[in-house]
Amino acid sequence: MILLVNGPNLNLLGEREPEVYGSATLADVEEMVREACAAYGVEVMAFQSNWEGAILDFLQEHRQAARGVILNPGALTHTSRALHDCLRALPCPTVEVHISHIHAREPWRRESVVASACVGQICGLGVAGYHYAATHLCSLLAQSQQAAAGDPPAEEAAESIPVDTTARGDYEG
Repeated sequence: MILLVNGPNLNLLGEREPEVYGSATLADVEEMVREACAAYGVEVMAFQSNWEGAILDFLQEHRQAARGVILNPGALTHTSRALHDCLRALPCPTVEVHISHIHAREPWRRESVVASACVGQICGLGVAGYHYAATHLCSLLAQSQQAAAGDPPAEEAAESIPVDTTARGDYEG
């Protein structure tokens, strides 16, 4: 299961500054992530809160079942050392997502105190960033399952695919 966690004010997606954040709602984002993960056979549990403690409680409560976390901490990005510590305690990877390009915003928004507890950060790509995070985490899970099953890594399996080496593209004048 992947946890999709959204922090303060993300419940207002689609209403709050649509010229900046677009018209997609939080329900739209949750459905997009569920669809992306369903392609890998992975369930999603979504949660949003404006309260830091509720987010920490949710992550801790589901830490054993979670195989990955997609997190948009909202304004907690810049302030919550408690969230950073909670993420470090999780036994699974977290991808931090931001709809806006936080590094191009006000100076106080450019630092993420949770980034070092995450395997990656996606920002500035709108709500599509959630899709990319879901795909990345599901790919990591698939690789992990492959390794546990003793299957060859994808790059080794790709070597067995027949390739026509005599084919020439238009670029080869």
